[in-house]
Amino acid sequence: MEMYDPEQPNKWLLKGKLPKRGIYLLPNLFTTAALFAGFYAIVQAMNGRFEYAAVGILVAMVLDGLDGRVARLTHTQSAFGAEYDSLSDMVSFGAAPALVSYVWALQSMGRLGWIAAFVYCAGAALRLARFNTMLEVADKRFFQGLPSPAAAALIAGLVWVMNDYEIRGGDVRWLAWFVTVFAGLSMVNNLRYYSFKDINLRKSVPFVFMLLLVLSFVLISVDPPTVLFSVFVAYALSGYIMALWEHRKGKPLVRAASRDKSVPE
Repeated sequence: MEMYDPEQPNKWLLKGKLPKRGIYLLPNLFTTAALFAGFYAIVQAMNGRFEYAAVGILVAMVLDGLDGRVARLTHTQSAFGAEYDSLSDMVSFGAAPALVSYVWALQSMGRLGWIAAFVYCAGAALRLARFNTMLEVADKRFFQGLPSPAAAALIAGLVWVMNDYEIRGGDVRWLAWFVTVFAGLSMVNNLRYYSFKDINLRKSVPFVFMLLLVLSFVLISVDPPTVLFSVFVAYALSGYIMALWEHRKGKPLVRAASRDKSVPE
């Protein structure tokens, strides 16, 4: 039986199928925790504790990746959960990173500062709206535009690594301005980003995969802010690198994310 996908609620409405309207505790606990982490980041930024604010956004990113998977595993998907998740994402990955970046570095830039923060916030809202209204993606292995959690992690990672090196936001305000605008615009472009949705966690893997997994944890533990920020930057640039690579091979820069009836559902 086809299951309701909380990431594509409108698809079910057009098919004449209504998802469950109940409110389930377990997946919504993760969504609420993610919302709290985003709100916590805003409060800490207003109090000038930017390292805690950055960590709060990163925690929200982890929790956001769990709520949908928990709902699918426990068969507790619902229309309420899908809408609640989108609203939580707007706070945690839209408003919170914009405010953290503004208070940390952009406030001293006057009009340019709040415009950059608004570009990011508006980009996150448009990204979430576009994601919710896309009925069917031709290739589910890819996102269209930088996902909002990854964009938020890019800003949080910058704040965290600079704070770790005891560099004040005002000293790197132009770097913060560029990263904030870059993240905002990357969310609304049409470039493809790998979604990791085709990874089957229940499938057996070679021993070398487990070895690489252990080594990655060791590498992160050596210098978490620098390593994680490097990962976030690499992922944010991956869409542009992939587009340039395909352009050199003579392929179109962007593959349309419209419904492809040749792809089985």
